[in-house]
Amino acid sequence: MFEVSGLHVFYGGIHALQGISLAVPERSVVTLLGANGAGKTTTLRAIMGLVRPREGQITLDGNSLIGRKPYEIVRMGISMAPEGRRIFPDLTVWENLLLGAYSRTDTKGISRDLNLVFSLFPRLAERKIQRGGTLSGGEQQMLAVSRALMAHPRLLLLDEPSLGLAPVLITELYRAFQRLREEGRTILLVEQNARAALSLADYGYVLETGRIVAHGPQQELKDTDLVRQAYLGI
Repeated sequence: MFEVSGLHVFYGGIHALQGISLAVPERSVVTLLGANGAGKTTTLRAIMGLVRPREGQITLDGNSLIGRKPYEIVRMGISMAPEGRRIFPDLTVWENLLLGAYSRTDTKGISRDLNLVFSLFPRLAERKIQRGGTLSGGEQQMLAVSRALMAHPRLLLLDEPSLGLAPVLITELYRAFQRLREEGRTILLVEQNARAALSLADYGYVLETGRIVAHGPQQELKDTDLVRQAYLGI
């Protein structure tokens, strides 16, 4: 369904991504693991058209994303909950969610997806008319994920969703992700929290300084010395 092939990205003289390749089959959860600065967010930014690769290809159902504007990529069926949440703090929860659906005209579908996000995160339903900037960090993360879901994406990109959250909130968030997985959603999950990510993912890739250094089914990755020592603390 979705593929990245031989992707090279530069920031000035810095070679941020050095020929990475990965695939996300339909109705699967794939995780991209790596330490801070490994190139995980750069990968997602390249997918969303926010940075232009120097080489390589990014395709959805065989259609290239290279050179497309971010809004075109959203219309093709990809949306992202970015690192740092980046909600609109002066808008209400309700307004933030509706902005996530800005490219849609299917009123009934938008209503269904609003019901979905409120069932995933009941706290947001309770705070519909509350401004985003007054929410707790965990609630803002729920809102960022929900806003991305409101685009009704075929591929959902999640960038460090557990970053800075208490363990109880991470559990709550991943419970919602598990439900999306069971419903057949296709997700590319970027995380430093390997334990949480590998509890959800079908397949994983490990990124270090711009290169894929390991990949495989989640249980196989859990058993590699690299992941056990560097990411699971074993």
